Amino acid sequence: MSPKGHFAPRRACTTIAVLAAILGICVALFMTYDLKGSLDYALELRGRKVAGMAIVGFAVAYSSVLFHTATHNRILTPSLMGFDSLYILIQTLAAYFLGTTTFLLIDVRLRFGIEVVAMLAFAALLYRWLLGRGGRDVYVLVLVGIIMGTMFSSLTELVMRMIDPNEFSRLQDRLFASFSTINQDLLAVSAIAVAATTIISWPMLNRLDVVALGEEHATNLGVDHQRLVSRSLFVVAVLVSVSTALVGPVAFLGLLVANLAYQLTGTFRHRYTVPAAGLLGMIALIGGQFVLQEILEFKTRLSIIISFIGGIYFIFLLYREARK
Repeated sequence: MSPKGHFAPRRACTTIAVLAAILGICVALFMTYDLKGSLDYALELRGRKVAGMAIVGFAVAYSSVLFHTATHNRILTPSLMGFDSLYILIQTLAAYFLGTTTFLLIDVRLRFGIEVVAMLAFAALLYRWLLGRGGRDVYVLVLVGIIMGTMFSSLTELVMRMIDPNEFSRLQDRLFASFSTINQDLLAVSAIAVAATTIISWPMLNRLDVVALGEEHATNLGVDHQRLVSRSLFVVAVLVSVSTALVGPVAFLGLLVANLAYQLTGTFRHRYTVPAAGLLGMIALIGGQFVLQEILEFKTRLSIIISFIGGIYFIFLLYREARK
């Protein structure tokens, strides 16, 4: 049953099928529109971008749906937990102590590993510290994550004031998600990490439907609520860490696609909302990037546009919740 009435599986399945068709069109347009020069090189380059955007779009969407279920709040997103702020702080500290040029000379796989490990370690410390004491600590976890994210942002601003202006100008390019320079080796590692995490966590989706009913109902129905929430948050941490380390932070994307998936499918059942949100995430990135660079010929980055639209939508959700 949907919170708003009778659930129609046909509607959800039709929505997923339509979204899959739209994604296919977006991929075909991105891959073939206005091809110039060597076809092999152009197709390989565009294929790498499409693969990177697909991985990030699905990872962000999947993590957002799980995070909404774990926190019982559709307004919160994993980016509010401080992962994006920690990534930016790592880049800023590297620019300050090593210099952007020296940092970029480090093997890309080593940098990727350092960034992922740092974000996972941050998540592990929070979870171990706060989730071991009681089910209600998930709300404390969110609050502490937001506070830590604010602290990371403040530290970043402090370090930025001490950075050489030339280094700062180079650093700016690292602080926004970029899909134009995705490393092929990192693409393979990220794809394996996201695929493995998805396969391992997929059997949890049916029980997460019960978790979405609330802790009391889940416990009465025989579901270990606390353990399942902890596992879900670990999956969220892995997906967010990998996607952020691959291309950079994409704030508010998860908020947009997850809530849109709930509306389009008419349900909160994860077997439908996760595929729908994943498809929407990929459509938003691939289709948005195509429109931005080929049709509108804008030079700005897609992540900035998504953050702008997502920020407005976030305010709208806050306003709607306040009116209830």
